[in-house]
Amino acid sequence: MVRSGLSMQMVKAIFVSHEHSDHIRGIANLAKKYQLPIYITSKTLHHSRLSIADHLIKCFTGHQNFQVGDLTVSSFPKYHDAVEPHSFMISYNAIHVGVFTDIGDVCENVIGHFRQCHAAFLESNYDDELLENGTYPYFLKNRIRGGMGHLSNEQALSLFKMHRSPDMSHLLLSHLSKNNNNAAMAQRLFQEQAINVKVVVASREVETPVFRIGGVSEILATERSRVQQL
Repeated sequence: MVRSGLSMQMVKAIFVSHEHSDHIRGIANLAKKYQLPIYITSKTLHHSRLSIADHLIKCFTGHQNFQVGDLTVSSFPKYHDAVEPHSFMISYNAIHVGVFTDIGDVCENVIGHFRQCHAAFLESNYDDELLENGTYPYFLKNRIRGGMGHLSNEQALSLFKMHRSPDMSHLLLSHLSKNNNNAAMAQRLFQEQAINVKVVVASREVETPVFRIGGVSEILATERSRVQQL
């Protein structure tokens, strides 16, 4: 955040999607240090074994909306091998940004929210061939591709091609496997289908740039202004 020119004082809450360690490690320390409310389902809290002060815990269920400052955060259930997994969409002034990672299969909840997004973090976890021919044990390969694990490049691309909003301007490919995917290949695959959409691979090594997401009215106003100046 520091390298991106951002401050932790901008963070007003943490939303927990599920209890897997790569998603909750460090949350308890952050909550205590910055007194941040933690939005989490009751089952996820129980299975995570997080030690968080009661006054910071905000339990939720699916299909709820929460107001955090000027932002509205919507939660919805998804398929993943966790006790009570959820994803989120964040909205401000009719601009919607979706977080679609750790998803085993594309369900109606995912489709319905993805269709509304001006920008989205979309899981593109693995390439089918790289996973099949890779070194992972057979049970783990089946866990990843078995409908409760992760989305492949092709599954994510199908969602993008069939259900993206005409107002979508940014797609951030996320949660790419280090062993079963290739960032350049994934970006090329999506870029070929991404007319008027900026495709960015969210790297595991460096921070992603900060982007400004604008809605249709803002885009049209900018274009009108440009035309008037010609």
